[in-house]
Amino acid sequence: MTADSTPALAKSADARPGSGPAAAAGPEPGARPGTRGPRARNLRAYLQYAAAKIVGAAVSLFAVLVTSFFLFRLIPSDPVKQMTGGRRVSTQQLAALRHQYGLDQPMWKQFTSYIGDALSGDFGISYQYHTPVIDKITGALPATLLLTGTAYVLYSALGIWLGTRSGWRSGSRSDRFHTAFALTLYSVPSFWLGLLLIIVFAVGIGPIPGMFPTGGLEQGGLHGFSYVVDVAHHMVLPVVTLVAVGYAQTLLVMRSSLLDEMGSDYLTTARAKGLRDDLVRRRHAVPNALLPTFTLMFVNLGHVVAGQILVETVFSWPGLGGLFYQALSVPDLPLVQGLFFVFATAVILANTLADILYPLLDPRVGR
Repeated sequence: MTADSTPALAKSADARPGSGPAAAAGPEPGARPGTRGPRARNLRAYLQYAAAKIVGAAVSLFAVLVTSFFLFRLIPSDPVKQMTGGRRVSTQQLAALRHQYGLDQPMWKQFTSYIGDALSGDFGISYQYHTPVIDKITGALPATLLLTGTAYVLYSALGIWLGTRSGWRSGSRSDRFHTAFALTLYSVPSFWLGLLLIIVFAVGIGPIPGMFPTGGLEQGGLHGFSYVVDVAHHMVLPVVTLVAVGYAQTLLVMRSSLLDEMGSDYLTTARAKGLRDDLVRRRHAVPNALLPTFTLMFVNLGHVVAGQILVETVFSWPGLGGLFYQALSVPDLPLVQGLFFVFATAVILANTLADILYPLLDPRVGR
């Protein structure tokens, strides 16, 4: 028997039931029969941590309700006059419209009615479309999820992949190019990039012909596979716009996180064991570097529902972002308030979910 096997035998002997220091000391004081003390304490600490995050999210949602009511009433515009479209309307007719929509009631009564209805899922009737707000939101939601969801998957995968390569080969020509390109795109306003893509690839400039539609979801009148191709054709430019900005942010965060891990002792140990460089990167460095990127991905996941207001407006995309812009121009207070609450709820829930799942990836959090 070699000297190296002695510690292994001692370790295996300690691992057997009824042996080792833990067994000699007996069960942990205060631990119930059949329960492992440290595991129970960890579970209890995690549940308390998760409950605190959920309570905080509920408080934040209520604060959003209150904010959405007062914030959009600061807009210097009369929604009733906007609904008349500039036509000459008598004072009696304006008063009747204000009474119909409850705008002649005291502010405190409007506020209590709004809070009570919103908690039951009723955001009122749209001034502009004369339909329930919730119906307008559910009608525009699929278009937003299609556009931003597709872009989210693409820029998350692309950003993580290129960020890993850039961080692992820091200082190389490829790293300098990708970092400079990502910094440039990250600093470019998304609406400006969208307008530029429309000018170049939709309208056409010089030798480049117009190859894509200037906006919208479909041209209409198509069914089946032709409809799918037409929608995909309309999605190219807005998806490219969202991917360009989103991938740059993900790449920079992933690269920075990986650089922080490069000098860690566990990577030196892994290399000393003879592991190949790509295995050290995939099995050890990347999983730890993904933690900050994981948080960023959940933050961006909330924006998948919230949509991209400017991008959807530039490309006339019939989603929640474009609907919010149209409602804000009236202002259509019930629709604006409902959309604002939906946007904020999506972001808050995504952040809360990230906070709850993060301790499962990094046990140091929440202890």
